[in-house]
Amino acid sequence: MADADHGENAISAGSASPLGSSYNGSGANFSLYSAHAERVVLCLFDEQGRERQMDLPGRTGDIRHGYLAGVKPGQRYGYRLYGPFEPRQGHRFNPTKLVIDPCARALDGKVPDDPALNGGLAQPDTADSASAMPKCLVVDERYDWQGDEFPAVPWGETVIYEAHVRGLTRLHPDLPQSVRGTYAGLAHPLMIDYLRHLGITAVELLPVQLHVDEPRLQRQGLRNYWGYNVLAPYAAEPGYASGLDGKSALDEFRDMVKVLHRAGIEVILDVVFNHSAELDVEGPTLSLRGIDNAAYYWLDEDGDYCNWTGCGNTLNLSSPAVAAWVLDCLAFWRRTCHVDGFRFDLGTVLGRTPDFVRDAPLFAALRDNPDLAGCKWIAEPWDIGPGGYQVGQFPPPFGEWNDHFRDDMRRFWLHGDVPLGTFARRFAASSDLFGAQGRSPCASVNMLTAHDGFTLQDVVSYNEKHNQANGESNRDGAGDNHSNNHGQEGPSAEPSVRQARRDSQRALLATLLLSQGAPMLLAGDELGHSQQGNNNAYCQDNELTWLDWRRGDRELADFTAALIRLRQKIPALTDDRWWRENDEQTVLWLNSRGQALNAQEWEQGERQMQIRLSRDHLFVINATTKACEMTLPEGKWTLIEPFKRPEQPGSADHFFVEARAVYVLVKR
Repeated sequence: MADADHGENAISAGSASPLGSSYNGSGANFSLYSAHAERVVLCLFDEQGRERQMDLPGRTGDIRHGYLAGVKPGQRYGYRLYGPFEPRQGHRFNPTKLVIDPCARALDGKVPDDPALNGGLAQPDTADSASAMPKCLVVDERYDWQGDEFPAVPWGETVIYEAHVRGLTRLHPDLPQSVRGTYAGLAHPLMIDYLRHLGITAVELLPVQLHVDEPRLQRQGLRNYWGYNVLAPYAAEPGYASGLDGKSALDEFRDMVKVLHRAGIEVILDVVFNHSAELDVEGPTLSLRGIDNAAYYWLDEDGDYCNWTGCGNTLNLSSPAVAAWVLDCLAFWRRTCHVDGFRFDLGTVLGRTPDFVRDAPLFAALRDNPDLAGCKWIAEPWDIGPGGYQVGQFPPPFGEWNDHFRDDMRRFWLHGDVPLGTFARRFAASSDLFGAQGRSPCASVNMLTAHDGFTLQDVVSYNEKHNQANGESNRDGAGDNHSNNHGQEGPSAEPSVRQARRDSQRALLATLLLSQGAPMLLAGDELGHSQQGNNNAYCQDNELTWLDWRRGDRELADFTAALIRLRQKIPALTDDRWWRENDEQTVLWLNSRGQALNAQEWEQGERQMQIRLSRDHLFVINATTKACEMTLPEGKWTLIEPFKRPEQPGSADHFFVEARAVYVLVKR
């Protein structure tokens, strides 16, 4: 390690706020939280990697800070912290380990699989890690937003498109090669036109916070494609930047947001505040472990990590200082990057105290923070800790991923073991889960698929997972997917199998996009994208996960777009108000004879029904494997786009319904 600097350009006390490094045009302020450190040393690096050290002289509570004149954007830096190494008390300070500023706006370099990064188990490791560690960068955050405004799409009109920045455009043949797989590629006019044609109102992006590859994956020659191994949560992932015109990843990301906003499309970020890239106790010391291990992580009485995430550690968001860090980070993405909302990975961690409580302090702080006003909040409402499954238990204004919708709708259409009553509950925004405690129907974020699991094409093509490429002997990934290969595992040339899969795809898409609640469509499902049965493709940064636009099913995409257009015309689906039972202004539930369903039909009847919404729209549903004829309610009903007329049109008051089919008619 280099000696501390006591010469020219000595550092002054500076300010505790803002956290991280902040450039003011003539120098930079550095601010770092650590409750238990005895000494905090700022380390500056020149282009040759030479290190200059200086203690942060200012202290405000548990925040150390200092200001250094003459520092310019691009300055590389890190920290070394001195303090006790007492694992049973949770302390793992080790000044031989250079650590990353948890508020760094950018990093220079990658994290290798290097033993010098290990901090030590019972005793501190003595190898200096500076040469192996990436360095933080001072950033000039100024940016011209040119009058950008948040689209502020009402929840009732929201249609979410979950996408991966790289995977969405990496194989698009009509995009310039230089922007494929980047923020600039997503912002390209061709992609904007496609998203507008599709009709989605928000893109929900898998993590764009700077993330790293776990040592195990590096040794296997794999990469963390999904990006849930976050190292620098304030930094835009540089691997998704084209670098054109010399723009930074941050500015290219903001360019993308600005273009999407002009098209009326919101940007929701999938954020990871449940664990860090430091993994378990044998993982690398990169940032929080070396800054204040006891403050940032949930630890047991022996000082070991509580692994409620499956990733080796769990962030302690009940700590006021750690919660303040999360709030500041979210406010950065909202204020500096104009992000419209956030989806919280393993969101149960947000409410742990350590038990999950609905009135956890962080929930109130999120709701009351003025910098975050107007944001959309979405929780993945589970983790793997005790009492981790909390679907329906998050407070307003959170929406939640609704896995009951996913599983019950798959079972209804693909296995026939779900009665009409359960189907109706899911179709009506799962009021059994979300109907109380002041929540609206759009608290239910309905999904059939997501990045984690089968794609829709694979749901109708595979009975078993096929994850051998992940290097875990097919042990990873969910084993029970409620899928149905329709008689043949994997791709099929058999016309009857292909037709059955086509019918099921369309029935499932219609169910998703025409149910009450906020629908989330997985990018590529509208194109028939397959991952060849891999239902845990977190480490597959290749053509298995990248969308194959050349072979995409454009007819299916047009069908999906027409469903979304239809959705926006039906007040019962866009008003975001709970339906009044048997009220023709909202919903009427009818059997195949056009009469109100009785109690026995709800639970034991044929899986055939009609749903009348907003008086003038009639959904005709036949989830059986046999065609049938239904008696329509009184009036003149006309089949509308995107539904094609059945082979047998029926009579004036009867309608022929093919097997595994949904139709929508409008009253003229």
